[in-house]
Amino acid sequence: MIEHLIFERYGWLDGEIRAGNYPNAGSLARRFEISRRTAQRNIEFLRDRFSAPLEYDPTRKGYFYADTSFTLPQLPVTQNELLAILLARNLLSQSAGGIIGEAIASFGKKLLARTGELGLSERRLRDSFSAIWNGYSPADGQTFQLLATALLQSRRVAFRHYSPYRDQWSERTADPYHLQHYNGSWVLLAWCHLRDDWRIFHLSRIENLHLTEQPFSPRPKSQWQARIQGAFGIFQGEDLKTVTLRFSPHRARWVSRELWHPQQQTRSEADGALLMQLIVADFREIKLRILQYGAEVEVLEPEELRAEIRDEITRLARLYEKS
Repeated sequence: MIEHLIFERYGWLDGEIRAGNYPNAGSLARRFEISRRTAQRNIEFLRDRFSAPLEYDPTRKGYFYADTSFTLPQLPVTQNELLAILLARNLLSQSAGGIIGEAIASFGKKLLARTGELGLSERRLRDSFSAIWNGYSPADGQTFQLLATALLQSRRVAFRHYSPYRDQWSERTADPYHLQHYNGSWVLLAWCHLRDDWRIFHLSRIENLHLTEQPFSPRPKSQWQARIQGAFGIFQGEDLKTVTLRFSPHRARWVSRELWHPQQQTRSEADGALLMQLIVADFREIKLRILQYGAEVEVLEPEELRAEIRDEITRLARLYEKS
Protein backbone atom coordinates (compact mmCIF):
# COMPACT_ATOMS: atom_id res chain seq x y z
CA MET A 1 0.00 0.00 0.00
CA ILE A 2 2.86 2.40 0.89
CA GLU A 3 4.56 1.74 -2.47
CA HIS A 4 1.31 2.64 -4.27
CA LEU A 5 0.97 5.94 -2.36
CA ILE A 6 4.58 6.91 -3.11
CA PHE A 7 4.17 6.02 -6.76
CA GLU A 8 1.17 8.36 -6.85
CA ARG A 9 3.54 11.17 -5.89
CA TYR A 10 5.88 10.21 -8.75
CA GLY A 11 2.94 10.30 -11.13
CA TRP A 12 1.97 13.77 -9.96
CA LEU A 13 5.54 15.03 -10.30
CA ASP A 14 5.78 13.56 -13.80
CA GLY A 15 2.52 15.23 -14.84
CA GLU A 16 3.53 18.61 -13.42
CA ILE A 17 6.91 18.48 -15.16
CA ARG A 18 5.36 17.62 -18.52
CA ALA A 19 2.84 20.43 -18.05
CA GLY A 20 5.76 22.88 -17.63
CA ASN A 21 4.86 23.76 -14.04
CA TYR A 22 8.36 23.16 -12.60
CA PRO A 23 7.36 21.36 -9.36
CA ASN A 24 9.68 21.28 -6.34
CA ALA A 25 9.82 19.79 -2.84
CA GLY A 26 7.56 22.52 -1.52
CA SER A 27 4.77 22.01 -4.04
CA LEU A 28 4.99 18.22 -3.63
CA ALA A 29 4.82 18.56 0.17
CA ARG A 30 1.73 20.80 -0.04
CA ARG A 31 -0.03 18.52 -2.57
CA PHE A 32 0.32 15.34 -0.49
CA GLU A 33 0.52 16.89 3.00
CA ILE A 34 3.97 15.49 3.75
CA SER A 35 7.09 17.10 5.16
CA ARG A 36 9.41 19.01 2.86
CA ARG A 37 12.24 16.61 3.78
CA THR A 38 10.14 13.58 2.75
CA ALA A 39 9.18 15.32 -0.49
CA GLN A 40 12.84 16.01 -1.30
CA ARG A 41 13.72 12.36 -0.65
CA ASN A 42 10.97 11.33 -3.07
CA ILE A 43 12.39 13.58 -5.76
CA GLU A 44 15.92 12.25 -5.21
CA PHE A 45 14.63 8.66 -5.30
CA LEU A 46 12.89 9.34 -8.62
CA ARG A 47 16.16 10.69 -10.00
CA ASP A 48 18.53 8.06 -8.55
CA ARG A 49 16.51 4.82 -8.65
CA PHE A 50 14.37 5.42 -11.75
CA SER A 51 17.11 7.32 -13.61
CA ALA A 52 14.79 10.24 -14.22
CA PRO A 53 16.72 13.03 -16.06
CA LEU A 54 15.75 15.65 -13.48
CA GLU A 55 17.38 19.04 -13.60
CA TYR A 56 16.73 22.00 -11.30
CA ASP A 57 16.03 25.41 -12.82
CA PRO A 58 17.04 28.06 -10.22
CA THR A 59 15.17 30.74 -12.13
CA ARG A 60 11.86 28.83 -12.12
CA LYS A 61 12.70 27.22 -8.74
CA GLY A 62 11.58 23.82 -9.91
CA TYR A 63 12.47 20.66 -11.79
CA PHE A 64 12.28 19.77 -15.47
CA TYR A 65 13.35 16.82 -17.66
CA ALA A 66 16.63 17.26 -19.49
CA ASP A 67 15.47 14.42 -21.76
CA THR A 68 11.74 14.55 -22.52
CA SER A 69 11.76 10.99 -23.95
CA PHE A 70 11.92 9.64 -20.38
CA THR A 71 8.85 7.64 -19.33
CA LEU A 72 7.85 6.80 -15.79
CA PRO A 73 8.08 3.03 -15.04
CA GLN A 74 4.87 1.14 -14.45
CA LEU A 75 3.49 0.81 -10.92
CA PRO A 76 5.68 -1.62 -8.95
CA VAL A 77 3.99 -4.72 -7.62
CA THR A 78 4.23 -6.08 -4.09
CA GLN A 79 5.36 -9.59 -3.27
CA ASN A 80 1.78 -10.67 -2.52
CA GLU A 81 0.53 -9.29 -5.84
CA LEU A 82 3.28 -11.04 -7.75
CA LEU A 83 2.68 -14.24 -5.80
CA ALA A 84 -1.03 -14.11 -6.72
CA ILE A 85 -0.20 -13.82 -10.44
CA LEU A 86 2.32 -16.65 -10.48
CA LEU A 87 0.24 -18.84 -8.19
CA ALA A 88 -2.67 -18.52 -10.62
CA ARG A 89 -0.32 -19.84 -13.30
CA ASN A 90 0.40 -22.93 -11.20
CA LEU A 91 -3.27 -23.56 -10.50
CA LEU A 92 -4.27 -23.21 -14.16
CA SER A 93 -1.10 -24.65 -15.74
CA GLN A 94 -2.97 -27.43 -17.57
CA SER A 95 -6.07 -25.39 -18.30
CA ALA A 96 -7.01 -24.82 -21.95
CA GLY A 97 -4.10 -26.82 -23.26
CA GLY A 98 -1.62 -24.92 -21.08
CA ILE A 99 -2.37 -21.63 -22.86
CA ILE A 100 -3.44 -19.78 -19.71
CA GLY A 101 -0.54 -21.06 -17.61
CA GLU A 102 1.98 -20.07 -20.29
CA ALA A 103 0.49 -16.59 -20.66
CA ILE A 104 0.49 -15.95 -16.91
CA ALA A 105 4.03 -17.33 -16.64
CA SER A 106 5.21 -14.93 -19.35
CA PHE A 107 3.53 -11.99 -17.60
CA GLY A 108 5.00 -13.09 -14.26
CA LYS A 109 8.52 -13.13 -15.69
CA LYS A 110 8.05 -9.58 -16.97
CA LEU A 111 6.98 -8.49 -13.50
CA LEU A 112 9.98 -10.23 -11.96
CA ALA A 113 12.25 -8.46 -14.41
CA ARG A 114 10.78 -5.08 -13.38
CA THR A 115 10.66 -5.59 -9.65
CA GLY A 116 13.55 -7.89 -8.82
CA GLU A 117 13.23 -11.27 -7.18
CA LEU A 118 11.23 -10.12 -4.10
CA GLY A 119 12.16 -13.44 -2.54
CA LEU A 120 10.38 -15.43 -5.27
CA SER A 121 11.65 -17.70 -8.01
CA GLU A 122 10.18 -20.02 -10.61
CA ARG A 123 11.62 -23.06 -8.85
CA ARG A 124 10.39 -22.05 -5.41
CA LEU A 125 6.86 -21.44 -6.70
CA ARG A 126 6.86 -24.77 -8.52
CA ASP A 127 8.05 -26.60 -5.40
CA SER A 128 5.72 -24.80 -2.98
CA PHE A 129 2.32 -24.80 -4.74
CA SER A 130 0.36 -27.11 -7.01
CA ALA A 131 -3.17 -28.00 -8.05
CA ILE A 132 -4.57 -31.40 -8.97
CA TRP A 133 -7.70 -31.94 -11.03
CA ASN A 134 -9.06 -35.39 -11.72
CA GLY A 135 -11.99 -36.46 -13.81
CA TYR A 136 -11.90 -33.26 -15.84
CA SER A 137 -12.03 -32.88 -19.63
CA PRO A 138 -8.99 -31.05 -21.08
CA ALA A 139 -9.74 -28.28 -23.56
CA ASP A 140 -7.78 -27.67 -26.73
CA GLY A 141 -5.68 -24.52 -26.44
CA GLN A 142 -6.49 -23.18 -29.91
CA THR A 143 -10.21 -23.74 -29.35
CA PHE A 144 -10.01 -21.76 -26.09
CA GLN A 145 -8.12 -18.90 -27.72
CA LEU A 146 -10.55 -18.61 -30.63
CA LEU A 147 -13.56 -18.69 -28.31
CA ALA A 148 -12.03 -16.04 -26.06
CA THR A 149 -11.57 -13.83 -29.10
CA ALA A 150 -15.14 -14.48 -30.26
CA LEU A 151 -16.47 -13.60 -26.81
CA LEU A 152 -14.62 -10.29 -26.65
CA GLN A 153 -15.53 -9.33 -30.20
CA SER A 154 -19.13 -10.69 -30.15
CA ARG A 155 -18.53 -12.83 -33.23
CA ARG A 156 -20.47 -15.93 -34.23
CA VAL A 157 -18.58 -19.25 -34.27
CA ALA A 158 -19.02 -22.50 -36.17
CA PHE A 159 -17.83 -25.92 -35.01
CA ARG A 160 -18.44 -29.66 -34.81
CA HIS A 161 -19.86 -30.88 -31.52
CA TYR A 162 -19.89 -34.39 -30.07
CA SER A 163 -22.83 -35.59 -27.95
CA PRO A 164 -21.91 -38.56 -25.71
CA TYR A 165 -25.61 -39.13 -25.01
CA ARG A 166 -26.43 -39.59 -28.71
CA ASP A 167 -22.93 -40.77 -29.65
CA GLN A 168 -22.90 -38.53 -32.70
CA TRP A 169 -21.37 -35.37 -34.14
CA SER A 170 -23.33 -32.35 -35.31
CA GLU A 171 -22.47 -29.09 -37.07
CA ARG A 172 -23.26 -26.01 -34.99
CA THR A 173 -23.20 -22.24 -35.32
CA ALA A 174 -23.50 -20.34 -32.07
CA ASP A 175 -23.20 -16.93 -30.42
CA PRO A 176 -20.78 -17.27 -27.46
CA TYR A 177 -21.73 -15.51 -24.23
CA HIS A 178 -19.73 -16.94 -21.33
CA LEU A 179 -16.77 -19.26 -20.67
CA GLN A 180 -16.82 -20.98 -17.29
CA HIS A 181 -14.06 -22.97 -15.59
CA TYR A 182 -15.95 -25.72 -13.78
CA ASN A 183 -14.14 -28.38 -11.73
CA GLY A 184 -11.13 -28.26 -14.04
CA SER A 185 -13.10 -28.25 -17.30
CA TRP A 186 -14.03 -25.32 -19.54
CA VAL A 187 -17.64 -24.98 -20.71
CA LEU A 188 -19.26 -22.47 -23.03
CA LEU A 189 -22.69 -20.92 -22.68
CA ALA A 190 -23.93 -19.95 -26.15
CA TRP A 191 -27.06 -19.32 -28.17
CA CYS A 192 -27.23 -22.32 -30.51
CA HIS A 193 -28.76 -21.56 -33.91
CA LEU A 194 -29.37 -25.26 -34.65
CA ARG A 195 -31.56 -25.67 -31.54
CA ASP A 196 -32.70 -22.02 -31.45
CA ASP A 197 -32.07 -22.03 -27.71
CA TRP A 198 -29.36 -21.68 -25.06
CA ARG A 199 -26.89 -24.56 -24.79
CA ILE A 200 -23.87 -25.51 -22.68
CA PHE A 201 -20.95 -26.90 -24.70
CA HIS A 202 -17.92 -28.63 -23.17
CA LEU A 203 -14.84 -27.38 -24.98
CA SER A 204 -13.38 -30.88 -24.92
CA ARG A 205 -16.21 -31.98 -27.22
CA ILE A 206 -15.66 -29.23 -29.79
CA GLU A 207 -13.66 -29.68 -33.00
CA ASN A 208 -12.87 -27.59 -36.08
CA LEU A 209 -13.96 -24.34 -34.47
CA HIS A 210 -13.56 -21.15 -36.49
CA LEU A 211 -14.73 -17.56 -36.21
CA THR A 212 -17.22 -16.39 -38.79
CA GLU A 213 -17.26 -12.88 -40.20
CA GLN A 214 -20.74 -12.34 -38.77
CA PRO A 215 -20.98 -10.30 -35.55
CA PHE A 216 -23.98 -10.56 -33.25
CA SER A 217 -25.71 -8.18 -30.88
CA PRO A 218 -25.45 -9.65 -27.36
CA ARG A 219 -28.71 -10.33 -25.56
CA PRO A 220 -29.20 -8.74 -22.11
CA LYS A 221 -27.40 -10.49 -19.27
CA SER A 222 -30.74 -10.99 -17.53
CA GLN A 223 -31.65 -13.52 -20.25
CA TRP A 224 -28.69 -15.84 -19.64
CA GLN A 225 -27.19 -15.22 -16.19
CA ALA A 226 -29.47 -17.79 -14.52
CA ARG A 227 -27.99 -20.44 -16.83
CA ILE A 228 -24.50 -20.18 -15.33
CA GLN A 229 -25.28 -19.67 -11.64
CA GLY A 230 -28.01 -20.08 -9.07
CA ALA A 231 -28.51 -23.82 -8.65
CA PHE A 232 -26.10 -26.59 -7.66
CA GLY A 233 -23.78 -27.94 -10.37
CA ILE A 234 -23.23 -27.30 -14.04
CA PHE A 235 -26.88 -27.79 -15.03
CA GLN A 236 -28.85 -24.58 -14.57
CA GLY A 237 -32.34 -23.41 -15.41
CA GLU A 238 -35.45 -21.71 -14.09
CA ASP A 239 -37.28 -24.82 -12.82
CA LEU A 240 -35.56 -25.05 -9.42
CA LYS A 241 -36.16 -27.76 -6.83
CA THR A 242 -35.09 -27.98 -3.20
CA VAL A 243 -33.12 -31.08 -2.24
CA THR A 244 -32.73 -32.14 1.39
CA LEU A 245 -30.04 -34.67 2.29
CA ARG A 246 -29.32 -36.40 5.60
CA PHE A 247 -25.70 -37.44 6.16
CA SER A 248 -24.81 -40.05 8.77
CA PRO A 249 -23.07 -38.85 11.96
CA HIS A 250 -19.83 -40.39 10.68
CA ARG A 251 -19.91 -38.70 7.24
CA ALA A 252 -21.18 -35.42 8.73
CA ARG A 253 -17.71 -34.79 10.21
CA TRP A 254 -16.41 -34.17 6.70
CA VAL A 255 -19.45 -32.79 4.90
CA SER A 256 -20.08 -30.14 7.59
CA ARG A 257 -16.89 -28.41 6.40
CA GLU A 258 -17.69 -28.65 2.68
CA LEU A 259 -19.33 -26.03 0.50
CA TRP A 260 -21.53 -27.62 -2.15
CA HIS A 261 -23.36 -24.42 -3.00
CA PRO A 262 -23.05 -20.79 -1.78
CA GLN A 263 -26.70 -20.74 -0.62
CA GLN A 264 -26.75 -24.17 1.02
CA GLN A 265 -28.30 -24.53 4.47
CA THR A 266 -27.07 -27.06 7.02
CA ARG A 267 -28.27 -28.15 10.44
CA SER A 268 -26.81 -30.65 12.88
CA GLU A 269 -29.12 -33.15 14.59
CA ALA A 270 -28.91 -34.48 18.12
CA ASP A 271 -27.33 -37.79 17.03
CA GLY A 272 -24.60 -35.97 15.06
CA ALA A 273 -26.22 -36.38 11.65
CA LEU A 274 -26.20 -33.42 9.26
CA LEU A 275 -29.11 -32.08 7.21
CA MET A 276 -28.13 -30.21 4.05
CA GLN A 277 -30.58 -28.30 1.89
CA LEU A 278 -29.75 -26.83 -1.53
CA ILE A 279 -31.47 -26.01 -4.80
CA VAL A 280 -30.95 -27.84 -8.09
CA ALA A 281 -32.25 -27.38 -11.62
CA ASP A 282 -31.42 -30.92 -12.73
CA PHE A 283 -30.97 -34.23 -10.91
CA ARG A 284 -28.13 -35.63 -13.01
CA GLU A 285 -25.14 -34.16 -11.17
CA ILE A 286 -26.57 -34.27 -7.66
CA LYS A 287 -27.36 -37.97 -8.18
CA LEU A 288 -23.69 -38.68 -8.84
CA ARG A 289 -22.68 -36.88 -5.65
CA ILE A 290 -25.28 -38.74 -3.60
CA LEU A 291 -24.25 -42.15 -4.94
CA GLN A 292 -20.65 -41.29 -4.14
CA TYR A 293 -21.50 -41.52 -0.42
CA GLY A 294 -23.48 -44.76 -0.62
CA ALA A 295 -25.42 -45.56 2.55
CA GLU A 296 -23.86 -42.58 4.36
CA VAL A 297 -26.50 -40.23 2.91
CA GLU A 298 -30.26 -40.37 2.44
CA VAL A 299 -32.42 -38.19 0.18
CA LEU A 300 -35.30 -36.85 2.26
CA GLU A 301 -36.84 -34.77 -0.52
CA PRO A 302 -38.03 -34.41 -3.20
CA GLU A 303 -39.75 -37.74 -3.74
CA GLU A 304 -38.82 -37.78 -7.46
CA LEU A 305 -35.13 -37.79 -6.56
CA ARG A 306 -35.65 -40.48 -3.89
CA ALA A 307 -37.33 -42.61 -6.54
CA GLU A 308 -34.45 -42.14 -9.00
CA ILE A 309 -31.91 -43.11 -6.33
CA ARG A 310 -33.99 -46.21 -5.43
CA ASP A 311 -34.10 -47.24 -9.09
CA GLU A 312 -30.34 -46.81 -9.42
CA ILE A 313 -29.72 -48.88 -6.29
CA THR A 314 -31.98 -51.62 -7.62
CA ARG A 315 -30.05 -51.72 -10.91
CA LEU A 316 -26.77 -51.84 -8.99
CA ALA A 317 -28.00 -54.72 -6.84
CA ARG A 318 -29.05 -56.71 -9.92
CA LEU A 319 -25.69 -56.03 -11.54
CA TYR A 320 -23.77 -57.39 -8.56
CA GLU A 321 -26.18 -60.30 -8.10
CA LYS A 322 -25.23 -61.43 -11.60
CA SER A 323 -21.58 -61.30 -10.66
